Amino acid sequence: MLENARKKLRTLVKLIEKGKKNIVYTDFRDEFGEDTAITLPGISTGMNFAKFKEKARQFLRVHESHLSLQRLRRNQPLTSSDLEELGRMLEDAGGSADLIQQATEQSQGLGIFIRSLVGLDRETAKQAFSQFVVGTTVTASQLEFINLIVQYLTENGVMDAARLYESPFTDISLQGPEALFLPIRMTEMVLVLDEIRKRAIALN
Repeated sequence: MLENARKKLRTLVKLIEKGKKNIVYTDFRDEFGEDTAITLPGISTGMNFAKFKEKARQFLRVHESHLSLQRLRRNQPLTSSDLEELGRMLEDAGGSADLIQQATEQSQGLGIFIRSLVGLDRETAKQAFSQFVVGTTVTASQLEFINLIVQYLTENGVMDAARLYESPFTDISLQGPEALFLPIRMTEMVLVLDEIRKRAIALN
């Protein structure tokens, strides 16, 4: 509240006539006593996780031509060397060892975390689901559903199959994808999503 008041008043101060600016003296007594250290859960003095993610995202965009990052975006299998390179990129982006470890644990893998920041190459995502549209007869709803998956992967890099039963997918089919695709096609769809996730994890 005080900060909002300060910001509003500072634009008005310049309107006060110079001759009418009075000096104000205060004689408040400090009644707070001795300082006491208080730990605030979720608050850190350094770079917090949200700031780290945004800074890492910007750094990775600038260095998107890096070979290991390109392999990750194009869904090519990663090696342990690729993950080491990607880890160094996060360090160069200002990430501490603790923040990188936190990101790895929360995302269940460093490659998955970085993929969530840079997304999956759109053509790669389209190619992964081409079997559902190329050479087959699809309805407008089926095509829209597949395009939504491609869009989600392009923006987020990986996707849990459970997302298929949430908006915006349920906006197309309230009964879920089973109302649009045969069971065998649903199984194939889940396998494709799982394979895309696995490709973000190092093989050796």
